Formats: sequence, structure tokens, C-alpha cells
Amino acid sequence: MIIISAVNKRFGKLEVLKSIYAEFNHGKSYAMIGPNGSGKTTLIKCILGMVLPDSGTINVNGKSIANDWSYRNLVGYMPQIGRYPDQMKIGQIFDMIRDLRQDQSHIDEDLIKEFNLDHMSDKRMHTLSGGTRQKVSASLAFLFNPRIMILDEPTAGLDPIAVEILKEKIIAEKNKDRTFLITSHIMSDLDELTSNVVYLEEGKILFNDTIDLLKEETGEIKLGRAIATIMKRNLKESERV
Repeated sequence: MIIISAVNKRFGKLEVLKSIYAEFNHGKSYAMIGPNGSGKTTLIKCILGMVLPDSGTINVNGKSIANDWSYRNLVGYMPQIGRYPDQMKIGQIFDMIRDLRQDQSHIDEDLIKEFNLDHMSDKRMHTLSGGTRQKVSASLAFLFNPRIMILDEPTAGLDPIAVEILKEKIIAEKNKDRTFLITSHIMSDLDELTSNVVYLEEGKILFNDTIDLLKEETGEIKLGRAIATIMKRNLKESERV
């Protein structure tokens, strides 16, 4: 469980996060949505400990993450663009990450096998296509069976077969009392993979509830249209001001 309380972050004169409050509970999957520059990436990096908030607190399973990085053992992270040492082989990447983790009692190699990465272990990272790098990133995110999954544009760059493999994996795992936090510009993916939506705009959370409630409030059937309705509504309100 992740609890974010009164988190603020500024880069110079730019206020990126403005008094953010949110809870991400086990057993639920959340879509984090917002226009470019809305603060999504900064909020994710704050949760991961890659960016330190100027104020506020972030708790994971009841403990503050400030100056305590042990919580990262609970987190699986798939970045939008995975960057790896060019000369390392796929197999060496997985071996290196395994060596960095002490608890290896619940290794999950399903995606490694489904993506046939076990048959490509001698290929060097600089020879891989962007899609294959994404497969490596996805496999690493699930490798240690973490309770919290943060997936940033997980299907971007994947071929149709790989997309379905990853979707099936997420759907299977999100029912195992885990927390999923997923960002994507593909609304149909989020409609299929998540149950809740956190909508940010200009550093503020404007909606944080179930997708069903969002559709009900906007009168739309599809998540993409519901989000578009909110954006148009907020634009009209800002123009009045």
C-alpha cells in the first residue's frame, strides 16, 4: 500500500507537483493519466525515490520511504525506455540483477520464457530492437514477484503478440493482492488492465476513483472519451477564469 500525503515538488520556478494526496492499495490496479507536463513522471519518480519531494511524505506499507530504500525490494519497475550497458548480453543482464537481490525465493521467469528471451541470452543489448529491449524491461519488472508494480508505457514498441502476452500477464497478476500503477497513452490498454484512474493536470490530481465512476460522471462508455470529456470541461472552466 502506498500513501502519498501533501507532496510538493518544484524545479526552479516550475511547480510540478502541488499538494498531492493519493492512496494506492493492494489488490487494485491504477491508471495514471494526464497531459504531457502534468506531473505523472515526477510523481512516479518520487515513489521510486529517484526524485525527492520538497515537502510531504510517501509511505509504503506503513513506513516512510525517506532515507530508507529497503522498500524498493517490494517494487517492480518497467521504465518507458530501458537503458542497459551496450556490450552486455541479455543473459548477463538477468544474472547481474539476480546478484543484486538477496531474496530470490520467488523468482518469476514466465515472461522470459514467453518472450523467448532464454533463447536469446547471448545477444548483446546494442544489437536489440526497441521492442526486444521492452521485453527485457518487462521481464525484469516481474522477475522477483514484487507486491508493487509500476509500469510506464508498458506496451509501447511491442509487437501485437508481445502486447497480448504482457497484457495476459498483468491481468493474471493483478488479482493476486498486488498494487499496479500503469501509465499509458493507449486508453484501450488502461481500460482493459486497470480498475481505477488517477488523473493529473498541472501538478494536481483532479480525479481519483474507479473507472466505472468516471464513465458514469461523464456519460461515456470508453475511458478515452471520458478523459477527453474531463479535459474539455477543465479547459472551458479555465477559460472562464
